[in-house]
Amino acid sequence: MDALDRVVKPKTKRAKRFLEKREPKLNENTKNAMLIKGGNANLTVTEVLKDIYAVKKPFAVLYKRKNITRPFEDQTSLEFFSKKSDCSLFLFGSHNKKRPNNLIIGRMFDYHVLDMIELGVEKFVALKDIKNSKCPEGTKPMLIFAGDMFDVNEEYRRLKSLLIDFFRGPTVPNIRLAGLEYVLHFTAVDGKIYMRSYKVLLKKSGCKIPRIELEEMGPSLDLVMRRTHLASDDLYKLSLKQPKGLKPKKKKNISHDALGTTYGRIHMQRQDLSKLQTRKMKGLKKRPAEKSAQDGGATPKKSKSA
Repeated sequence: MDALDRVVKPKTKRAKRFLEKREPKLNENTKNAMLIKGGNANLTVTEVLKDIYAVKKPFAVLYKRKNITRPFEDQTSLEFFSKKSDCSLFLFGSHNKKRPNNLIIGRMFDYHVLDMIELGVEKFVALKDIKNSKCPEGTKPMLIFAGDMFDVNEEYRRLKSLLIDFFRGPTVPNIRLAGLEYVLHFTAVDGKIYMRSYKVLLKKSGCKIPRIELEEMGPSLDLVMRRTHLASDDLYKLSLKQPKGLKPKKKKNISHDALGTTYGRIHMQRQDLSKLQTRKMKGLKKRPAEKSAQDGGATPKKSKSA
């Protein structure tokens, strides 16, 4: 049995806290990514990994040493690193004559490779090459996808899902306008994927709503899709399954229309309308004759007292 698969009882409080962080939860932690250099990574691939690490920080781990592995042929080393560093996303960079400037982006499910897509870097502009102000570390980006291929082609659809998983960052309860300052734009056209990153500048507009300008800040990548390793439909559906505790409880007798209006149905007992109290008006008063007819006959007259 592997050392990481054994059931270990914590001996210290620190080890107990460490194991509690890795336990399954209803609301999982933010997904971490590991960035790994291959055994023959060149300068371009190394710079790409460094810039992606700068974008992903603090939810990323950068391995500086070279690791001789081929993810499409043997995935055991990736699964080992995933379990060791508690990362469910990975980006592997390599370079050779057959596949120059190669990137493999993927994700894990239960510490096993779920999806994996190979991308080739045709053009790269680093963060340091664009002399502009940068966004602070840990800024949550806004993701924009342009191109019909992301909706039509199955491989591009999975790539879109993978990129959202990789760059989405933590889940936040509230959003403020000043926090929307970082944009990642992906465009799929003519068999290529263009990745551009912009900083949002809020300018004065003379009214309450500010004027928005985009300033390119890097990194900038021109990518082409190569090999793919996609999970089967059954496994992919299993990975999307949510626990019962997160599913909203169904409320009875409540319905919604197409415009989102909520309607509720109330169940009441049958009412006796004859006992219903109405407003008393002189015009609705019954005459003595009507009262006697309703009682079933004339009432005896009162005798006058002597």
